[in-house]
Amino acid sequence: MTELSGSISFVLPCLNEEGTLVTVLETIKQVCASDFAGRRTEVIVSDNGSTDNSRAIAERYGARTLLCRQKGYGAAVQYGIQAATGEIVIFADADGTYDLSEAPSLVLELERGYDLVVGSRLHGAIRKRAMPCLHRYLGTPALTGLLNLLYARKGSRIMDCNSGFRCFRRAAFRAWGADSPGMEFASEMLIKALKAGAKVSNVPVSLYPGSADRVPHLKRWRDGMRHLLQILLESPGFFFVAGCALFALSWIIILSGLLFGPVSIGFAEILGLHSMLFALLGTLFGITVWATGLFLAVRSNTDIAMYRFLINLREDVLLGGSVVLVLASIALSFVIIVPWAMRGFRDIYLERETLVIVTFAANGMLIVSDLVTAHLLKGPQ
Repeated sequence: MTELSGSISFVLPCLNEEGTLVTVLETIKQVCASDFAGRRTEVIVSDNGSTDNSRAIAERYGARTLLCRQKGYGAAVQYGIQAATGEIVIFADADGTYDLSEAPSLVLELERGYDLVVGSRLHGAIRKRAMPCLHRYLGTPALTGLLNLLYARKGSRIMDCNSGFRCFRRAAFRAWGADSPGMEFASEMLIKALKAGAKVSNVPVSLYPGSADRVPHLKRWRDGMRHLLQILLESPGFFFVAGCALFALSWIIILSGLLFGPVSIGFAEILGLHSMLFALLGTLFGITVWATGLFLAVRSNTDIAMYRFLINLREDVLLGGSVVLVLASIALSFVIIVPWAMRGFRDIYLERETLVIVTFAANGMLIVSDLVTAHLLKGPQ
């Protein structure tokens, strides 16, 4: 076995876990006496306001028991980590769902040169009723895949973004700057680590069902949405690419319909008026998605040149550009309004031309609104 070195802190976020805390602390005690013998170890129970005997049990086992007054899983974990003195930190839930006797395998992997090791439940032994099928086959794989797509580098992919069993270097954690108080902390920590260039590895771990009489702290849909929002929050580039792609594709359809449509292909007809109408909707969706990235970029030092340029645009230039865009939309509208008026506002059968001009005007107004909103969010400099 590889020789282990360095002090270790076990951090256990806790909220009314008297039914399982004894087993968890006993397991840690055995691990410290065997696998971590000769190393300085400590156990920190970061209590988040338990109303049962959790704190008394922790104190009886010699754990450093802290009271984290700020509510939330992330707040409790961070409070414990801030108080930790070990070079290496291991945190896991205190509900007995993780087997802390597997902690040495995470530490061994960490000491091969990694900054963070995540215990992957999806690649370990998941006991019956330990994880709902929706979480196992849809929720966790989907969120993990999205997180990797947006942030992971080659050789540092995450296998289970929702795992609550992790091992990392305390100094590295401080540099990452994760600070979310809720369940979304689990995703934020990984994102910040990956963006900081941390070397990440994964180790299979076991997952056991929680106690039958325990009230779960996880709120499936609320916390799942929080994880998703946290993942997207750190990636304005995703919205930039998706929004630009949808906007460009929609305009290609609109202009192709104007110049060449409709086109018959077998039994189908494409690039007709209806195709153009849905493409109009696509341009609006595209701008909305793009603008979401712009708003996110306001709060971060984005590396996207267009966002950076627009956010730092001088206000007089913003005003002038907005006026030009609005006037251009009005002027183009008269291309349709004038012949329409000359016919007494009866149908003039310029549906495609009208749709193109309406799309341009709607896009222009929406872009102006989004740019003004971005500058309102930025505030005076």
